[in-house]
This record gives sequence, structure tokens and C-alpha cells, in this order.
Amino acid sequence: MLSYQHISPELRVFHGEDSLGTLKRELERNGCRRAVVVCGRTISRSDALAALKSTLGPLLAGVTSSAREHSPVSGVEEAARFLDKAQADAVIAVGGGSAAVTARAAAIMLAEKKPLPDLCTRRLPDGKFDSPRLTAPKLPQFVVPTTPSTAFVKAGTAVHDEHDRRLALFDPKTRAKAIFVHPDFIGTAPAELVQSATLNAFANAVEALESPKCDPFSEALLMHALRLIKANLLLAATGDVEARERLVVAAILCGRGTEQGGTGLASVLAHAIGHRSHVANGIVNAIVLPDTMRYNAPVTLDRDVVIVDALGGGSAPFSSIPDASAIVETFLAGLTIPQRLRDIGINRKDLAAIGEAAMTDWFISRNARPISDVEALLQILNAAW
Repeated sequence: MLSYQHISPELRVFHGEDSLGTLKRELERNGCRRAVVVCGRTISRSDALAALKSTLGPLLAGVTSSAREHSPVSGVEEAARFLDKAQADAVIAVGGGSAAVTARAAAIMLAEKKPLPDLCTRRLPDGKFDSPRLTAPKLPQFVVPTTPSTAFVKAGTAVHDEHDRRLALFDPKTRAKAIFVHPDFIGTAPAELVQSATLNAFANAVEALESPKCDPFSEALLMHALRLIKANLLLAATGDVEARERLVVAAILCGRGTEQGGTGLASVLAHAIGHRSHVANGIVNAIVLPDTMRYNAPVTLDRDVVIVDALGGGSAPFSSIPDASAIVETFLAGLTIPQRLRDIGINRKDLAAIGEAAMTDWFISRNARPISDVEALLQILNAAW
């Protein structure tokens, strides 16, 4: 019997050559007169950003190129200071997931007037997680993507401090007011960055489809995200901008589809491994995903059919459905990416520390099959190594 709630926050997406003009209109519609762009150094020097500056004219109060890979706290602090000095009344994140996360975290820091460690989610001694309520009003967020990141539609934000600790914050008031998909910006990202961001969306979609909390609406979004990724990932590697645009659409669909069921163990391990190895989360996700699927299989078997169907495995009678983890593994094996953790420089002796770090990640509480202790994680990590 079906029983669920599907609650969707507002989403405004503008896609095409005229989307920059629409951004100007959306800023005006929201009463914004001093918008600040948060981006990385490469984008700050691009022709695409020059065109955006020209389009926005006096509505643009400045540009800060403070976004960095993995969104370090130092970059967030730099962005927050810039927003304050510019008297910003809106934030435009231009770039990939790190730009969006830096923009959100800077808005939180500016509004709450506290250090980020005081605002993040914590694991309590009893194993439960506590997420502080961030009540101060936040600057409205707008996004111009360059990569297929699920971060653009999220309310959660994760940054890293100087000790490499992951600080997770949650504030629904930092959801993007609108997203603007423009081909000139989509074409700026390096191919390897497009691939890793897409693989992150791919793993998130698979994990959310496995979740017992996945409802029919989320299922539709996630299945189509997988179809778009399968059809366009290899094309995007050739520089096909239209294929890249479709991957951005897939990431947006995935971001919305994961709101209900969330992600799970592969994402948790990617968080713990990616920053340690300085390898993109999407690549790590792709390495560990088949093994986390096999771990979850005892409680996700009835969800295999939708994953297999979305990836072109057919919709045969349940008794003859191919193993979803094998379908996923075959798809990933056809890509030019590392296949094992040892291929990205992870030593076997590092696995225990990775497992301990993963146990403190809030997302571990959303895995389809409960993780009782670090030993279960070590079995998965050794299999993926």
C-alpha cells in the first residue's frame, strides 16, 4: 500500500540563450539591486562572465572569486567579507557545486554572525544528529551552473575547516530562487569536471531510488535523471555542449529527487575519501557504489527493478530482473575512470580512519540498511579497495 508525503520547494529554471536576460528580470522581481557573483578564479576571467556583467549592469555590485574545490572555510570567510563590504542584497553563484556551496555558506555566516563550527550539524554521544536552527534571514541565492551538480537545488551545505573536518549546515532559506542554464557557461568546464560531477549525480540517483522513502514523484525524477546520464555522459566528453546541458538537467532532477529518500552509504564514503585523496567525490562515488549496493541488497531488492529499467535493463518479470549492482558496475566499467580505491592513492592502512570519519557523517543515518558500527564499513571499503 502506498503511503507518503511529497513536498516540493519552489523551483524556477530558465534554460537557453536568453537566460542571462531572465536573470536580470528575476533579480528585479525579487527587489535586488546589489547582487554579488561568487565564483572561482577561472570563471572570473572568462568571456561568459564578462557577458553576464554587461547584461546585469548596475545591478551587479561586484565579483568575488573565493570559491575553491571542496569549499574550504577560508574561501567562505572571504566571500562573506566581500558580501558585507559590498552591501550585497543577493548572491549569484556561478560555477559548479563548490561555488553554490560557498555562496550559501557565506550567506549563512554573514546572517548568523557566528563561526561556521557553531552552526553545523553534530553527532551526539547517543549517535543521533543535532542540526541547529538557523533563523536569521538570508540573502536570496541565484545560480548559473557550469557543471552538472546536484548542489544547485539543495538546502544543505558542507564545507571543510583547516583540520579537514567536514562541517555540514542546513538552512532551507538558502535554496536557490532560480537557476539559469546558459550554453556559454556550460561550455566552460573541463571535461573531467563534467564527468565527475555527473557521476556524483548518477550515484545519488541510484542511492535515492534504492531508498524505502522514495515516493512515485521522486522515482520519476530520478529514473529520468539516470536515462539522461546514460544517454549523454560519453557525448559530453567530446565537448558536445547540448549533451552537457542535458546532464545539467539530469543533475537538477536528481537534486530534487533526492529530497525525499536522500542519498546513502556511497555518498558518505565519498565525503570521507574524496577530501583525503583530493579526488572528486563523483569518482569516489563511482568506485564504491557497486559495493555499497551489494551491502544494501538485503533490504533494497524490491527497488532493483526501477534502477534496471532506467539504465536500459528492461522491465522483465521480477523473478528474472538482472542484479542492479551488476548493471551499474557494467555501466561504470565502460568509462575511463579509476575502478578501485587503490587506483586513487588510498592505502589499505587508511581504511580504518576513513571508516571512523564516515561514522560521523549525518547522511549515514539515511542509508537504506542501518550501519551499526565501523566494522560494516570496513568490509565495504576492503571490497572496494
